[in-house]
Amino acid sequence: MSVWTDPMAERPSLAELTAFLAIVRHQSFRAAADELGMSPSSLSHLVRGMEERLGVRLFNRTTRSVAPTDAGQQLARNVGPILVELDNALGDLGSLSGRTSGRLRINVSEIAAGELMRDIVPAFVERFPDVQLDLVTEGKLVDIVAEGFDAGVRLGEALPQDMVAVPFGGDVRFIVVASPDYLAAHGTPRTPDALAAHRCIRFRLPSGKRYRWEFERQRQSLKVDVPGSLTLDHIGLMVEAAAKGLGLAYVWSTKAEAEIASGRLVTVLDDWTPPIPGHHLYYPSSRLMPAALRAFIEVIREVEAQRAPAKARVTATSALGKAKGRAAAGKAPAARS
Repeated sequence: MSVWTDPMAERPSLAELTAFLAIVRHQSFRAAADELGMSPSSLSHLVRGMEERLGVRLFNRTTRSVAPTDAGQQLARNVGPILVELDNALGDLGSLSGRTSGRLRINVSEIAAGELMRDIVPAFVERFPDVQLDLVTEGKLVDIVAEGFDAGVRLGEALPQDMVAVPFGGDVRFIVVASPDYLAAHGTPRTPDALAAHRCIRFRLPSGKRYRWEFERQRQSLKVDVPGSLTLDHIGLMVEAAAKGLGLAYVWSTKAEAEIASGRLVTVLDDWTPPIPGHHLYYPSSRLMPAALRAFIEVIREVEAQRAPAKARVTATSALGKAKGRAAAGKAPAARS
């Protein structure tokens, strides 16, 4: 079905289509109006005029929600990628003058955004001040092409197919932590199966489903739907709940570093939680790469190159410390399994 019911109808302007896509993204007139710098009433009037000219309703509206109709979804799917390409083309024009410009929209998880903000984003913003960098943090996986993003960031194991990926930040780990008091009262689990007898702090995914804890050892992989009376949807809150002795938590290792260093938390099941491939910036291979994205990838690679010597020094120092510890204890090095 075509959205265009009248071939002689006036086509929507670029401003109207941009506003339409903002409403689709936010599912809210108020949030879209804030992004566009206009009032919700003006935005509603603009969309109403657009619908009247097209002769089709684009949104179902209630007092509490806004959602695109089938026609609205079709228009968003078709027009979204076109406007992204238009932005990219205009940005590439700026690069001809020696200054990279344009808008760069990247969909990231909250933790990935923190990793980018550590070194990559500050370096990029300083070097390319004419680029409007828009980082959108979401816990759920989205279709970056359909949603109008230039790129996305996810863990290596969650990358969509047919995408070009640029790794950064190194491997990551999820760990199981608990407070010393909890372990003293309930014992220490030695295998994932033992979690069935423990209180666990469960994690709710953006989809509403509970996350099953993932373990791996000697090529054996397990996913465990752990028991527990407390479910949270934020890793920081899970770390705090575990530190208060409310149970075991499965969390991003970097989020628990401070509590582990202070002794408020300790790790368990370490041999079941190996490192996994870390974050990757990914983008479609079939699309012409905009100048702003090309510049962002350039910065990522330069930052990673600068980090490499420091990582090598840390690894060497860690290995030397372990070797000294084994020698002092009179132990031979253990073979890697």
